[in-house]
Amino acid sequence: SLTYGILELDKVVEFLKNKPENLEVVLTGRNPDKALIELADYVSEINPIKHPFVDKKIPARVGIEK
Repeated sequence: SLTYGILELDKVVEFLKNKPENLEVVLTGRNPDKALIELADYVSEINPIKHPFVDKKIPARVGIEK
C-alpha cells in the first residue's frame, strides 16, 4: 500500500507511534522504509529454500498457499 501510494508513510508512522500500547500491529510487504524498521519489534524476511511449486510442480493448494 505504501509502495503504490495507497497509504502515506508519515500517517502510518504517526499511527504506530500513537497506537494503544496493548494493540498488536502486523505489517506485511517488501522493502520496508527504515522508519518502519526502527519502530518495529520484529522484522522478518522469508526466502524460499525448498518449495513444492518448484521442486515437485505441485500447484497452490486451498488453505495452504491460497
